[in-house]
Amino acid sequence: MQADNQASTKHIQVGLAERSYPIYIGQQLLPQLATLLPSLSQQICIITNATVAEHYLATVQAALPAECTVIVHYLEDGEHAKSLTSYGAVMDALIDANFNRDCAILALGGGVVGDLAGFVAATYQRGVDFYQIPTTLLAQVDSSVGGKTAINHPGGKNLIGAFYQPKAVVISIDCLNTLTPRDFACGVAEVIKYGIIHDAAFFAWLEQNQASLAARAPAALVHAISRACEIKAEMVAADEREQGVRALLNLGHTFGHAIEAECYEDWRHGEAVAAGTVIAAHFMQQANELSAADYQRIEQLLQAFELPVRAPLLAESRWQQRMQRDKKVQAGQLRLVLPTRIGHAELRKVSDWPAVWAAIAALSETPQ
Repeated sequence: MQADNQASTKHIQVGLAERSYPIYIGQQLLPQLATLLPSLSQQICIITNATVAEHYLATVQAALPAECTVIVHYLEDGEHAKSLTSYGAVMDALIDANFNRDCAILALGGGVVGDLAGFVAATYQRGVDFYQIPTTLLAQVDSSVGGKTAINHPGGKNLIGAFYQPKAVVISIDCLNTLTPRDFACGVAEVIKYGIIHDAAFFAWLEQNQASLAARAPAALVHAISRACEIKAEMVAADEREQGVRALLNLGHTFGHAIEAECYEDWRHGEAVAAGTVIAAHFMQQANELSAADYQRIEQLLQAFELPVRAPLLAESRWQQRMQRDKKVQAGQLRLVLPTRIGHAELRKVSDWPAVWAAIAALSETPQ
């Protein structure tokens, strides 16, 4: 690896035949958009929020070709913006601006912006071009890659959506400089996930490079983001619609989504996934299918980035109700992503609710 103050640009390809697309990862990439995205439409709608726009909108607008007609639509900040109301407002803006089927949607922001913008792109005039410019670590290594787009419904998270791939993803690590430590750690939770489910060597690298990654050293960031994106690209290419191996990317998410739904005001997505990952690992250790050593390594690495490894204290009935609404449930039966060792996980049908509850209860605590 290069010195920590330098990082070369990486180019990863998501292989989906005629819908394949590039992921660019590096420093100072926003001013290079016209070069990286040479086939941009002349009608562009940038979807962002005020927080992100303050830092990056002017740079993005200046980088777009002068002949483009550009409109900007602002979402509110937060998960609640992934709503039918927000979706309808974007549609109104596109129609009012007379945008046609050759327009493009450009998502500038984190996962909320990217998820909603992608669903807009998938459904406006039956599908228009879509580009992801993720500005959080969580979005860079997870939601911006793979084409899962969605909005929320009061009945559950991401219940309305579509698989719709972007034309390209541009990841400029400079955007991470403005993240709070808490938001940065939330992204690290998803990075760690890739090591647990697929790559023991990458997990070991994360253990050995905790300090560089926590300090946001450019070379460490590019390596961590690139490896995470490589793993996700491989899984998406093999299983675009999440019928098999891609489901492994949901490690910790069934538990995590329950935490998010019940404790939205206090918990972020990455934090909920971290706690959910530890619950899944504990469940497997209880069953003697994950070693105590691997369980401890998982817990310790998450703790090293100040991520929660205990869940909030919720009633058993609330856990069960929320988890039964998970999209992976089939015929009323839970399907959980469960680690068998660091570097390997399996998607399994689980009917033994008492054992699941025992793992949750063992790792629950009263909120501070």
